[in-house]
Amino acid sequence: MIQTQRRAQTRHKAGHAALLIAAGLVASLVLTGVAQAQPRMRYHNQTQAQALQLAPANRQAPDRSRARWSLAGAYRLLSANGLPSHSVGAFPNRGNPNAIRAQQVSLRLPAKPRLTGRATPLRLGFRFGVSREGVPFDPMAAEFWHGNPRSGWQYNALGGAVRLGLDANYAHVQPNGAYHYHGLPSGLLAGLSWSPQAHSPLVGYAADGFPIYALTGQQQGHVVEMTSSYRLKSGQRPGGNQPSGAYNGAFLQDYEFIAGSGSLDACNGTFTVSAEYPEGSYAYFLTRDFPVVPLCFAGQPDQSFALGPPGGRRGPGQGNGGQRPSPGSAPGFGRPPPPPGG
Repeated sequence: MIQTQRRAQTRHKAGHAALLIAAGLVASLVLTGVAQAQPRMRYHNQTQAQALQLAPANRQAPDRSRARWSLAGAYRLLSANGLPSHSVGAFPNRGNPNAIRAQQVSLRLPAKPRLTGRATPLRLGFRFGVSREGVPFDPMAAEFWHGNPRSGWQYNALGGAVRLGLDANYAHVQPNGAYHYHGLPSGLLAGLSWSPQAHSPLVGYAADGFPIYALTGQQQGHVVEMTSSYRLKSGQRPGGNQPSGAYNGAFLQDYEFIAGSGSLDACNGTFTVSAEYPEGSYAYFLTRDFPVVPLCFAGQPDQSFALGPPGGRRGPGQGNGGQRPSPGSAPGFGRPPPPPGG
């Protein structure tokens, strides 16, 4: 009886999400914390989304994947070398000049995460989460209209307007050799025996401690595909000193959140019952459509997910040159509607 009541209370919170999510557009670029001495960014004037040209994932990582998870008090800890067990693309490649190298990944996240009742936007230089193998989900690209982060127009890493040298896992490499995912990690999902007929296996954890799954979840006792509630805006971009042409997915700002148009909230999350959480939990889902990897947090992300160490160099599609911002402080997607409270 107690478990039934708890499940009902949790589902009530998840249902309450729809009332708390504002049906507004993703707002303008947040400029707080923009460094004055950032490396110069690449100039771009492309406005048309293109089909991605993915490099085949037919190479082995330079070393065996190593990841060790443990619990310490209120935290879940990860020590890993940042390498996947699945095959990867050939790096360097056209669009990405960096070679994969083993890393020293040391992360912590809340073992019992809590919803904050507000969305914390993801920003450059802050990883959204990490796979169970220790490979980061770092979906943003440091590519802006005319190379200007203050333009308010950030290129969509999966929009194809700017070539980033992604492989078939929708991943590529940072200048320090760190391999990371921008989209659905195809090789990882195959290795986990993902099936459309079953709830997704655990893919990883977000920086706020909530689990990450892919594509399929369970709602009302049925396995369903989880779908994004973001849609392309209708009409034309402003033009002038801003991009022109129809909203086509080249930029993050080409999309808007429409509550109820999909099964997920503004942070690509919802309540689900899984093998890891038989009583149910809020969870994030990787989706087929934008944003694919979530672009905001429903809980409080841990600062260990900020990129570092200081002094790193930015390359095509990479982070913030090693600075360690708060997740909502550097340029990025804007301020999304709030996720559920609780």
